[in-house]
Amino acid sequence: MSCGLALTIALAMSNPAVALAAEQPPAAVGAPVSVAGEPLFADIIARSGALKSVVDGWSASKAADDAAFFTSQAFTGFKTQADALADLDMQGHLILKERGTDGDLKCILRGISEDIPKKIAAVQAAATPAERAVALSELSYLLNDNVEVITAPPQPEV
Repeated sequence: MSCGLALTIALAMSNPAVALAAEQPPAAVGAPVSVAGEPLFADIIARSGALKSVVDGWSASKAADDAAFFTSQAFTGFKTQADALADLDMQGHLILKERGTDGDLKCILRGISEDIPKKIAAVQAAATPAERAVALSELSYLLNDNVEVITAPPQPEV
């Protein structure tokens, strides 16, 4: 018995996940590959999730209804972080464009990059607490969408 075969058998017997993975069919050549594990995209996921939590907290506490909210360190810091996230989304778009892969994700990331500043401006422009609640909800949804489009299983080009 070769050393490689002996090692394969030993690993398969010691870790059931190895045996399960070995039973899976190989990936088709040219099949789309998820980018969620790549550092840039993982960073986008983490930042989007964190910012969404902040927005959801503001919605629950109605913090944005305070007259001084938009000049507060919490909001100005959030805005800076959101602008950085929008830049990362555009960077992700450009990387995917350069690779010539994943047309849908590429386009969605560009749209999210362009929409983040607009959604923040809508929160600032909301004249009433009800309008602000809607604007915060839409911002939260966009940040959540940013996570979900990256973590969704990749689909083949149509």
